[in-house]
Amino acid sequence: MESLAINKKGAKVKTIKHTADSRGTAFFGWLHSRHTFSFGRYYDPERINFGALRVINDDIVEPGMGFGTHPHDNMEIISIPLKGALEHKDSTGSIEVINTGDVQIMSAGYGLTHSEYNHSKAEKVNFLQIWVLPKQKDIEPRYEQITFDPADRKNQLQTVVAPDDDQALWINQDAWFTLSDLDAGKSINYNAHKNGNGIYTFLIEGEANVNGEHLNKRDAIGITEAESLSIEASKNAQLLIIEVPMINSPF
Repeated sequence: MESLAINKKGAKVKTIKHTADSRGTAFFGWLHSRHTFSFGRYYDPERINFGALRVINDDIVEPGMGFGTHPHDNMEIISIPLKGALEHKDSTGSIEVINTGDVQIMSAGYGLTHSEYNHSKAEKVNFLQIWVLPKQKDIEPRYEQITFDPADRKNQLQTVVAPDDDQALWINQDAWFTLSDLDAGKSINYNAHKNGNGIYTFLIEGEANVNGEHLNKRDAIGITEAESLSIEASKNAQLLIIEVPMINSPF
């Protein structure tokens, strides 16, 4: 669902809403995945990307199962566990466990291989895997993860990925990832970091209104040419805000 408005500077503000039940589905027994954008066997020409934001996969992996070694190149790949833990290994030599509360980024650069498995043999893992088109092509592949304190996003904004913040994971793009946990009735404003960027808000849990648009669990809304967002939680809400350049190709 799309809508148009005019901002204070006369630019067209475009809003697109993606409801949770409109996402693509993949089920392979060991993996249950919902795709916000076209991915794998799911293809919708109207849902290829939101600017540099190319993929949001909401993955549930059965105990002990996972993605075997496979290649990537020229993509910024962010993983955010929502429940459980991931076991990660890649060709840069990184061998890590990514727990709930951690955020991981992998710059695929000129090319690498990696694998991801559910670290538990008893419990399912649920994580968001997000791809962002890079700013610079063929950089040295790199890996990083940080454990973030949930208290620092309680009724406030917590930056977890940024090109210019020493407290966040570095990304090879003019993009920012922000988390916020809002109590019911609380509101917050998000101000864009860079003119012309789009802002994509993904509601992980709860209910919230973003610029007056109501979102339920796993709904999302993308807004372009907006200088800021107003967010109000109608129930306790967990949000992921992704700000990206509105490009179709980085090169």
